[in-house]
Amino acid sequence: MIKVDRVRKSFGPLMVLKDVSFEVAAGETVCIIGPSGSGKSTILRCINHLESVNSGRITLNGELIAYREAGDRLVELPEKEIAMRIRNIGMVFQGFNLFPHMTVLQNLIEAPIGVKGEKREVAVERGMEYLTRVGLANKADAYPAQLSGGQKQRVAIARALNMEPQVILFDEPTSALDPENVNEVLQVMKQLAASGQTMIVVTHEMGFAREAADRVIFMDHGQIIESGSPNDVLSWPTNPRTKAFVGSVL
Repeated sequence: MIKVDRVRKSFGPLMVLKDVSFEVAAGETVCIIGPSGSGKSTILRCINHLESVNSGRITLNGELIAYREAGDRLVELPEKEIAMRIRNIGMVFQGFNLFPHMTVLQNLIEAPIGVKGEKREVAVERGMEYLTRVGLANKADAYPAQLSGGQKQRVAIARALNMEPQVILFDEPTSALDPENVNEVLQVMKQLAASGQTMIVVTHEMGFAREAADRVIFMDHGQIIESGSPNDVLSWPTNPRTKAFVGSVL
């Protein structure tokens, strides 16, 4: 479903991604782990075109996400066309990014109505279904300030789901949460993985990666160092750098 092919990304003189390549199949959960500054979040932001790439290709179902080919160059598409393509990619951020002046339900229906042109009643009905799924149907009329961190992140997940994306990107979704709120978010994510939702998850939660991932990718200094099953990467890593990282966090 997602193919990342030799992607490079730099910020000024700093090369953050160095020829990163991997694929994600439909229904697969891929966890990306690694130390801070290794490029994990940047590759997610490139997939969702929150950051442009310097070179390489990123495709969804074989179609370039935000560019067109012009010989051997990539040319960025018009903004409206990009929006049409990336609406199939949901994203859940570290900091929730909920609209504080909107209720929980209003946060869920804003994009389906505004971006997809759905009728309000359709977006509301499906939004309530997803709020029920994440255990927050009783918070539909609450405002984000009235919610705990874990509840805000579950609303953010429901909001992403309400766009019916083909793939959801999670950028360290539990890193801003108090310890007691982490588990409630991870349980929702495990249920999504079990249901066959395609997910790419940047995480420091090794237990989640071991239990829910189909594949684990270890990144360091902008490169993929090792990739394999959770058992292979987390229990029997072959690269010395992976061994050192896993040994420090498990």
